[in-house]
Amino acid sequence: MLAPMEGVTHPGYRELIASYGGVGVVCTEFVRITRAAVNRRMIEGEVVRTEHAALSVQVMGDDESNMALATEWVVAGGTDVVDINLGCPAPNAVRKGVGAAMLARPEVLTRVVRAMRGRTPGPLSAKMRAGVDASDRAVTTARLLEAAGVDFITVHPRRSIDAYRGRADHRIVKSIKESVGIPVVGNGDLWYAAEAIALMKTSGCDAVMLGRPALRNPFIFAQIAALRAGKPAPRPDGAALLAHVHAYVAATRPRLRASSDVVLCGLLKEQLRSVLASLVDGERITRELVRQGDVDSILARLESRLRHVSAADLDLGPDPPRGSLSLPCARGGDAASSA
Repeated sequence: MLAPMEGVTHPGYRELIASYGGVGVVCTEFVRITRAAVNRRMIEGEVVRTEHAALSVQVMGDDESNMALATEWVVAGGTDVVDINLGCPAPNAVRKGVGAAMLARPEVLTRVVRAMRGRTPGPLSAKMRAGVDASDRAVTTARLLEAAGVDFITVHPRRSIDAYRGRADHRIVKSIKESVGIPVVGNGDLWYAAEAIALMKTSGCDAVMLGRPALRNPFIFAQIAALRAGKPAPRPDGAALLAHVHAYVAATRPRLRASSDVVLCGLLKEQLRSVLASLVDGERITRELVRQGDVDSILARLESRLRHVSAADLDLGPDPPRGSLSLPCARGGDAASSA
């Protein structure tokens, strides 16, 4: 599953990543549902499907009536899955009691999930963190969600206060999987395809969801699929990364106004902080590129730097480098938050 990432997983990006193969479900950016009147056209407008994967629309809010309406309308729009965001650690979300903060409000959470359950005959899921400032109630929360009617749970095993620091504690994924009777999706710090396979084996989780690792290696889902099938995992070279960046620009530009190349330039720079992290000198190249003032200048310089880079010179293999405990969690930047 491709994780929901604010400012990243727009329809063009979802289609692009899914086209590389190995992705079963792609997720929208979270849709904020407030206590104000819900705009049906806006809600249904989030339902943009891809031919390569099922679609999950993620909603975030604590008003049970409006969350129920939003659920009904995204279902009417044709989504495959409705997901509730219980993972966003952003301070403005936490202050308003939504996102990961909902984990500390079990009664409200139960009412909201039950209201959503009543408006969809299809799959309802929840993406949760381990807790707000402690993880001792993670299993209790998972059981609450199961009892309230969700069909599966995605677990990001960090607390809200951790944001993306430290290492994801995958023991929590295992504990939750052993404690509920519904499918569990593992998430967090799966930087290499082999690590995703290992988490499924050691925790028993039914699937994996990747956010920042897919920004760093857009082909990681195809690698996971190959390993699961017992086949050699594809290993991208510089030309493949370059083609991905060009495809990203082509997929992102249509969603912006004609005069918004400045915005596109900013989005591209954020992408490059992740995409170039696999190069030995990626940080230096990124610093050089972010000083450029327009998209064409960035692409021209990137062409000369990536075109002839071999797969062996990129840290994009299916396994972590020897002697490594995988990447630190901040590798590739925090430009996009995986909610």
